Amino acid sequence: MGVLNALVKRRSTALGRVAIRPRRVDFDWARAPMVWLPNEPIASYLLNSLNLVIPEGERMMIQAFEQALPDVHDEKLREDMLGFMGQELLHAQAHEDVMNQVFTRHGVDPAPFSDQMQYFFRRTLGVGESTDSRAIRQRLIERLGISASAEHMFAFMGHWAMNADLESFGADPQMLDLYRWHGAEEVEHRAVAHEVAAYFGVGYVRRSVSMIITWPIFIAWLIRAAMYLSRNDPNTPNIGYPRLIIGIVSATRRGLLPALSKWLWSGMSTFVPGFHPDSVGSTAQALAYLAQSPAAKKVHA
Repeated sequence: MGVLNALVKRRSTALGRVAIRPRRVDFDWARAPMVWLPNEPIASYLLNSLNLVIPEGERMMIQAFEQALPDVHDEKLREDMLGFMGQELLHAQAHEDVMNQVFTRHGVDPAPFSDQMQYFFRRTLGVGESTDSRAIRQRLIERLGISASAEHMFAFMGHWAMNADLESFGADPQMLDLYRWHGAEEVEHRAVAHEVAAYFGVGYVRRSVSMIITWPIFIAWLIRAAMYLSRNDPNTPNIGYPRLIIGIVSATRRGLLPALSKWLWSGMSTFVPGFHPDSVGSTAQALAYLAQSPAAKKVHA
C-alpha cells in the first residue's frame, strides 16, 4: 500500500494542474437507507448532515465567484473559476436530491433546517444590501476568503472520503459514491478558491482570520444538523447532544469519521506562511476515482 501511495503521489506531481470541468452523475436513491453505515446512526447522521449544510454553502460560493468574475483578467484563473462553479452547482443539486428523496422517504422533513441554511448563507454571507462600492468590494473579499477556507476543509474531507475504508463497515455503495465523487472533485479543484482569494488581495492575515471563523462555525452547523436528523428520524430514538458528541469521538477513533487530530492539523497547516492547497490530497487519485465512479459512469455508458 505504501508503494502504491508513493506512485500515486509521484504521478500527481507529474500531472500538474488539470482542466477543471463539471461531470454529470446519475444516482438512484430509491432504496438508499437513512442510516447508511449499518448500526452506526451517529456516524451516518454526521455524514448525512453535509446534505443539509452543503447546498446553500455551494451556492454562496458560486454567487461570490460570479460577482468576482468581471474583475478577473487572468484567463487561466477565469477558466478554473468557471469549471469550479459548474462542479459546485452539480454538488449542490446532488446533495439536495438526498434531502428531497432519501430524507423525506424516511420521514424526515429537511425544509426547516434548509430554511435556516438559506437565511445564514444568503443573508449573513450573501451579497449584502449596501450600495457603497467600497463596502461591496470589501464584503466580496471577505466572502472569497471564507470560500477559500471552506474549500480547504472540503478538500481535506474529500481526501479522507477517498481513503477511508467505509466498505468494511457495510457502507451503502450509492451514498459512499456520492461522498467520494464529491470529495474527488474537491481535491481536484482544491486550489481554485485559494488562488481567487489571493488574486483579490487576501493575504496571510485575512486568510488566518477567515480560517479561525469558518472552521468552528462549519463544524457547529454539522453537529447541529446531525442532531436535527436524530431528533426527526422516526426510525431511531433521539440521541441527545452528550451521546452524539461521545458517539462522534468514538466514530473518529474507529475510522468512520475523520480523526479529530488530523482535522485540527489540516486547519492549522493554513497558518504556515506560504501555505498552498496543492499540499492536500492527490490529483492523480482524484482523477482515478472520477474515472470509475459508478454514478459518473452511468451517464456516459
